[in-house]
Amino acid sequence: MCTAATYRTKDFYFGRTLDYEFSYGEEIVITPRNYEFNFRHMGQAKEHYAIIGMAHVAGDYPLYYDAINEKGIGMAGLNFVGNAVYAEVTEGKENVASFEFIPWMLRQCATMDEVRALLAKINLVGTPFAEQFPASQLHWICLLYTSPSPRDRQKSRMPSSA
Repeated sequence: MCTAATYRTKDFYFGRTLDYEFSYGEEIVITPRNYEFNFRHMGQAKEHYAIIGMAHVAGDYPLYYDAINEKGIGMAGLNFVGNAVYAEVTEGKENVASFEFIPWMLRQCATMDEVRALLAKINLVGTPFAEQFPASQLHWICLLYTSPSPRDRQKSRMPSSA
């Protein structure tokens, strides 16, 4: 099981473990604004915020372990083997595969209110990335890294040109 911790002083710190017995070749990955994402059930997304994080890149697709967008919204997928439950694809819902969850959220959310609204509409499904990459057994943490206290304010201190 992966572990995550946050620490707040005048700054905000986030740390996590990556409890795998081997490496998938993870690296720091930057997804620039408007890089074309092709989501399995939601189609193409050409407009989005820039994202940086740790990922394994497979077939030009960043499989993010954790990341943050230019507005300060950050997410981490934490290993939780034996406890993950995913829905079936349901027509009329925003069906997002578990491996797409981090870029799906970070591409379009600038505030925690936007995160909450998007979470209310999402149907997280277990569609695998590929045969050699089945659906990961994960749970997630989502934080607004750059907000002043209280943590849930809508304005980010990060410049929009980041």
